[in-house]
Amino acid sequence: MPAPLSYPKLLRELLKGLKTTSPQETENLAKDFSNFIPPDAVLALYGEMGAGKTTFVRGLARGWKIDNPVTSPTFNIVSTYNGDRNLVHLDAFRIDDPSQYDDLLLEDIIRSPYCLVIEWPKNLRDRLPNHACQITLRRTNDQSCFIKVDSLDLFSNLPCLR
Repeated sequence: MPAPLSYPKLLRELLKGLKTTSPQETENLAKDFSNFIPPDAVLALYGEMGAGKTTFVRGLARGWKIDNPVTSPTFNIVSTYNGDRNLVHLDAFRIDDPSQYDDLLLEDIIRSPYCLVIEWPKNLRDRLPNHACQITLRRTNDQSCFIKVDSLDLFSNLPCLR
């Protein structure tokens, strides 16, 4: 398993795109990335079914010492986890009616000290904050995953990226 990348190097590599060769490596990459995410961040995970979005969230949770098992919240829609960091994991796959937004309390979650991670964010497009960190995951073969951060607005005030 490769050694963790330093903070500026990891972010720069994710901007270009990184390839992981297994779900475990994807989870480990997300665990390393979790160390650099502000507590109240909004992460928007894009990717097709089976691309590794929930695996990525599982890695974030490991990094924040969340002990509960992280599973796809497709049927619950929202799952909340507590550890060193509070995590709200939202799966918007089944959100197809704007009237459902208010039921999610999305505005309250975005303003909370929780880190909000959204799978299938395109279904919430009108409600995503501008500062959301956009991450795309794409399966390249049976085990490999290409991960690219499309927006680093969340990290724009960091000296190493100026």
